[in-house]
Parts: sequence; C-alpha cells; structure tokens
Amino acid sequence: MMAPIELVLAALLIGIAFVCDVRAMRIPNKLTVTFFSAGLIYHSSSDGFSGVAFSLLGVLAGVFPLLALYLLKGIGAGDVKLFGALGALAGAAFSLQVLMYSILYGGLFGLVVLVMNQTFAKRLVVFTVSLFALSRNLHTDGFTTLKKDGLRFPFMIAVVPGAITACCFMREWPFNG
Repeated sequence: MMAPIELVLAALLIGIAFVCDVRAMRIPNKLTVTFFSAGLIYHSSSDGFSGVAFSLLGVLAGVFPLLALYLLKGIGAGDVKLFGALGALAGAAFSLQVLMYSILYGGLFGLVVLVMNQTFAKRLVVFTVSLFALSRNLHTDGFTTLKKDGLRFPFMIAVVPGAITACCFMREWPFNG
C-alpha cells in the first residue's frame, strides 16, 4: 500500500512534469533528480536498507522498459528519467502500472492526432498506393515523406490519465484510514 506522502509526491512530480512537457516538450533534470532523491531519502529513512532496495527496484522498473522506446526515438530522455524518479518514490508496481496505462493512452491519443491531421492522411494514401505501385521510386518517396515529418506530442499528456487510472485501480487507497 502506498503511503499518503508517496502519493502526494508522485502527484506533484507528475503535475510539474506535465506543465514543463506541455510548455517546452522537455522535463528538467532538476525535477527528476530532486524527486528521485526525495524517494530514496524517504524510503531509506522509513525502512532502512529494504527501503533503499524498494526505491532502486522502482527506478529499474521505471527506466528499463522505456529505454527501448527512447532508443527508437519514441520518447525523450526526460520521460525515461521521470519514470525512474516515479519508481523511486512509489515503487516498481505503481511505476509499471502508470507506464502501462500511459502507453495505452499514448497510443489512443496518437491515433486521434493522426486521424485529425489531414497531411498525415494524404501521406498515408500516397504510401498505401505506393505499396501497390510497380514503381520503386514512388514507394520509397511515400515512405520517406511519411517518416520525415513525424507527428509529436508531449508524452505527459498520456502519463497524467495513466497515473489517474493506476490510482483508480489501486487495491487500497492510502487515505482510507
């Protein structure tokens, strides 16, 4: 069960990161390092060595799944560090739940953005037609155009509802006395 302080700190981290990511498409290192340190200090002072292990396991659970997305340029390094800090604060289970829901929301938002973007629809038609065309030049031109002008949106737009959903499905709320 998450302690109320963990939930409050996690909400604060996600809220500040959301504002930073939406404004500048960037999550500052000062933010992630501060909350990583806070999680490590809190858990080490409350549970000693097992608290440190809890925080470090949370960091690993938050960072490693996102490394592949980062290497494929699907997300930025700030998002990876954010989930590391979230893991240090709230643990591996909560971090992975937020990550899972965030990826699902991100896919949904991405589809909405793609459908609403007319230029993408035009490029998709060109790409689809080029798949069936005999001309190799048309095929590669369609793919290059599709890949070159990729659409982007701040991942925090998906993380906020992902975190809310993870909280809604928590087995026990920390505020239930």
